[in-house]
Amino acid sequence: MSKCKLVILCLAFVATSALAADASERRFMTEGMSEGEVLMKIGRPDSESVDSGGGAKVEEKRWMYFPAPGDAQTITTLTMRNGRVVKVQRQISR
Repeated sequence: MSKCKLVILCLAFVATSALAADASERRFMTEGMSEGEVLMKIGRPDSESVDSGGGAKVEEKRWMYFPAPGDAQTITTLTMRNGRVVKVQRQISR
């Protein structure tokens, strides 16, 4: 594949990802969803932290989504293990 085609393909993917993210969908996040499903529905998190548990083999991620149009007063935190959502927290921010 030529370099130009690769750049166009990457730009198309980024544009599609940006359009797919919808803050109003955050309230529909559920336990068991995959990271890919989350990314397609609400996009990349505003903040991410990783806890390896001090040597534990199970890595836990926390993805935070800050208030945005469509979900203006809520902070959504998703906790993930092994690529799946294990906890959904939604907190009203004032």
